[in-house]
Amino acid sequence: QVHVVESGGGLVQAGGSLRLSCAASGSGGFSINPKAWYRQAPGKQRVLVAYITRRGTTTYADSVKGRFTISRDNAKNTVYLQMNSLQPEDTAVYYCAASDLSGIDYWGQGTQVTVSS
Repeated sequence: QVHVVESGGGLVQAGGSLRLSCAASGSGGFSINPKAWYRQAPGKQRVLVAYITRRGTTTYADSVKGRFTISRDNAKNTVYLQMNSLQPEDTAVYYCAASDLSGIDYWGQGTQVTVSS
């Protein structure tokens, strides 16, 4: 059984910061790698926000470059998303994506981020 659990969302004023966490685990030694954050705003498609490899190489959507930082703690099998200078357009449900050794993706339940103007 695979668990991908996000936390850290909430309501913040424009210009504020939040830090999201995503912890991934698999039963029976099943290997699961948390790797990316996506977001989905109301009425819009889910889009990639940031991606990180096991070695720490990162990729960001243009809309968050310079404001968001993705990082990981391999010992805890956890990835983080530090979000600074938040804007109302960052309001969305943020999802963590993880994959197993076969490349199958797993998703968390999502965490709501709301930025007020």
